[in-house]
Amino acid sequence: MPLPARRVFRLALVMALSAVAAFVLGLKFSFMPPVMAVLLTALPLPPPRPKAVLVLMVVIVLTTGVGLLMIPLLLHYPLTAVLLVGLGVYVSAYLMVGLRQDALGIFLATGFVLVSVMGVASEALARAMIEGMATGAAVAVFCQWLVAPLFPEEPTPSLPSPSQNGTGQADWIALRGTLVVLPVWLAALHAPFTWAAALTKALTIGQQRSYDGARLAGLELVGSTFTGGLLAVVFWLLLGILPNLWILFLLALLAGLYGGGKLFGVLPSRFPATFWSNSLVTMWILLAPAVSDSEVGKDVYQAFFQRFMLFLGVTLYAWAALVLLESWRARYNGSRRRKAPDTHAAIV
Repeated sequence: MPLPARRVFRLALVMALSAVAAFVLGLKFSFMPPVMAVLLTALPLPPPRPKAVLVLMVVIVLTTGVGLLMIPLLLHYPLTAVLLVGLGVYVSAYLMVGLRQDALGIFLATGFVLVSVMGVASEALARAMIEGMATGAAVAVFCQWLVAPLFPEEPTPSLPSPSQNGTGQADWIALRGTLVVLPVWLAALHAPFTWAAALTKALTIGQQRSYDGARLAGLELVGSTFTGGLLAVVFWLLLGILPNLWILFLLALLAGLYGGGKLFGVLPSRFPATFWSNSLVTMWILLAPAVSDSEVGKDVYQAFFQRFMLFLGVTLYAWAALVLLESWRARYNGSRRRKAPDTHAAIV
């Protein structure tokens, strides 16, 4: 079987098994295992070894646990907490764009932003999110171990080349991401559980590496939000015909085959791989709460519409803020370059 086809089947099967395991285990944040499955299996890498999994669990607990330290500060010293969260978002973005420590940066940002917001509503909820991330990663890796022998990866996969961002550019991207994410985080403090999923969109778009990348990423994220929402609606309607774990598994498998086929180039697509990984992640973030809403008797469609519109609104805000910041920087750099010859002439 060709390597791209193996990758598609591996992604689809790992995602489907992770989704079923999340609901069997009764996890509070049931979208974590399939989301982790998408993020980990979309990379052209073999499953991590047990020692690497242990290190990953420790990194998740330590980095996301930082958010627990922000809870008493938010309650008693809010200004200090805001400054520390802003610093934490800056450091996490710099780790990603400057030092290429993507996993460390993502989990650190999650701790400062998402865990701290959930802790305002309930410290137990914040701890449940940390446990959900660690459990989700463990479930996804375990499913990878089960599936990898059936669809193995190449021994030496080719990875993307490291970023060539200079120190100054990395500093600017980190500052830009902080300016984009912090207002959304402040708004989320008033309704933590409602805004939790939308914050992930702000974090994603705030960490794009260039002006053109930011503009195209905005279009990509808006499009992937609509695509993920459409996939979630179709998934939910089909699941409602015969709601059981077998149908959940089959639908997740079909979604993984379609999205994975686009992601790995087996099916033709005009969009990059990140578009389809974002679409699958969005689908699970929107779909999993719908299952919980149905269990407690809430209006599933109204709640879904509210979440989706908030998702879309935050995406549009973050995109607009990003483009405005980059436009201001371009004008500022342009004015400095125009003044440079005059200063030189005066010195001469």
